[in-house]
Amino acid sequence: MKIGIVGYQGSGKSTLFEWITGTPADPAQAHTAQMAMCQVPDPRVGELCKIYKPKKITQAALEIVDTPGLSRSHEGSAQRLAMIREAGCLVVVVSAWGGNNAAADLSNFDDDLLIADLDIMAGRVERLKDQVRRPRPNREELEQELAALEPLHAALEAGQPLREIQLTPEQKKATRSFQLFSEKPRLVVVNVADDETDVEQYQKLAPEGSKLVAVPLGIQLELTKMDAEERDEFCREMGIEMFDRDGLIRQIMDSSKQMLFFTAGEKEVRTWMIPQQCPAVEAAGSIHTDLARGFIRAEVITCDDMIRLGSEREVKAHNLARQEPKDYIIKDGDILNIRHN
Repeated sequence: MKIGIVGYQGSGKSTLFEWITGTPADPAQAHTAQMAMCQVPDPRVGELCKIYKPKKITQAALEIVDTPGLSRSHEGSAQRLAMIREAGCLVVVVSAWGGNNAAADLSNFDDDLLIADLDIMAGRVERLKDQVRRPRPNREELEQELAALEPLHAALEAGQPLREIQLTPEQKKATRSFQLFSEKPRLVVVNVADDETDVEQYQKLAPEGSKLVAVPLGIQLELTKMDAEERDEFCREMGIEMFDRDGLIRQIMDSSKQMLFFTAGEKEVRTWMIPQQCPAVEAAGSIHTDLARGFIRAEVITCDDMIRLGSEREVKAHNLARQEPKDYIIKDGDILNIRHN
């Protein structure tokens, strides 16, 4: 899944992109999009390495895309919005320093996205209404699609994002190809001033169904470029703290409705990223398609039990190792060993 960093020009999108990926923003790609991979850190990896002492460590990564900033005048917005649609999750960046009104920017940006969705939805609904008036072999199918879309069209007209609605299977099928912005999961990042001391005040800006983080992106990026000794001295003198960058990356992953499971042994300790509510057979397929085809069962140990007890032998001695079928729903932190033909 692509994670799209979105927002108005000058919001701090590219600063966030560089901070979490370590890849400097390329001015030559300012009007297209820039992509970089970002490893998802997890403190449990280090604990498992102490137990297994693996020869190799591999961590799952997010695909982060710095999309072109939208203009507040809406100039060129249609083309730039088209680039954002490919993202499966949005990280919306708004600026709260230098006289910028973060609340207004967030509201206006949401309106821009909702209007873009409404244009697509209204166009499809009108075409369907026209088509069902005429005799057609697939008229019943078109009527079902229209019945699924009309309530969603009404919701968008009323200013309600689709992420706030529990869509039926028919509605999900009808909207799947639209890649609607208001249906995508998201995280809001408020880019605050370097000397901001009251970041909690920005929590009230979080729209319903969205998580919000307030962070001074500029100074945090500069801190990562310093060596440890220089950074510590600078933080003491300025009375500032390093923000939990790793925690933010985890929040982005959580907001995208993905999670991690582990495979572990002497050869390798590895994290794998899968959608939340993923069954064991699909998790096996993410490791290798042959594991899904020949799936027999999943041997499951929770990471917490392994770290607490210190070895697979102790986990099994406490009867905490489980045998699970293909429809078992994987939980974050499960350690899997897939038995297969």
